[in-house]
Amino acid sequence: MIARARSVTVRFGARTALDDVSVDVPAGQVVALVGGDGAGKSTLLRTFVGAVIPDSGTVAAPGKHEIGFLSAGPGSWAALTVRQNLDFVGGIYGLAGAELEDRRERLIDGSGLRVAADRLASALSGGMRRKLGAAMAMIHRPSLLILDEPSTGVDPVSRIDLWRMISEAAADGAAVLMSTTYLDEAERAADLVVLDGGRILTQGSYDDVRAGFTGVITAAASPTRPQWSWRRGRQRHEYWPDGRPDVDAPTVTPDLEDIVIALSMTRRQEATA
Repeated sequence: MIARARSVTVRFGARTALDDVSVDVPAGQVVALVGGDGAGKSTLLRTFVGAVIPDSGTVAAPGKHEIGFLSAGPGSWAALTVRQNLDFVGGIYGLAGAELEDRRERLIDGSGLRVAADRLASALSGGMRRKLGAAMAMIHRPSLLILDEPSTGVDPVSRIDLWRMISEAAADGAAVLMSTTYLDEAERAADLVVLDGGRILTQGSYDDVRAGFTGVITAAASPTRPQWSWRRGRQRHEYWPDGRPDVDAPTVTPDLEDIVIALSMTRRQEATA
């Protein structure tokens, strides 16, 4: 196991950001953190790079030179070109000469940044700059790659490029821990960790998460209980935690979005009961 967190709790004053969270990040796999704003995704990522110290629990991770980290910010220096950004970070990690040049040019090609290789980072589109940030995190071939919402706000083509880069890093042996707001991306990961309010709602492979989901979801134009429903397209899905409802509405096979919303609603209902 490259990295792991065990029973991690983090508090910021009176607010609990993480509550008894445990995660394994094995070599060669992508683990995706899923959750809304304030779920604790960034806090958990930052515990692995040592930027946040848990109030309780333990975090085991490689040394800093074995970690590649892309924060939620731009991840690059605006006044440097694409090549200069990569050269600067590569030099920090001890890369030089032909090795640095080869690694830099491979990443430029793999990220689709060849046309912008000599362009200042400040002149890149949002998608290009996020791809550059990811490439900078990967240039030293870290054993642990941590990415904070790398594709948020990125165009669909750049998202494909980013996911290809992430998949190739995992195939090369890296343990990848990433947060994402895109559930279609999360479904591709080897393991999911669904966070809500700093607590784990469910975790495991996508198949495991679906198999462990209980209750029934129906679809109708008008829900019976609005507090247990959400809009999906032109209909509203409604969750019945206790099983088959006595309503004249078709059931649906839940996808990850349905599961995450249903589990979040259950937790909120339990908290207010």
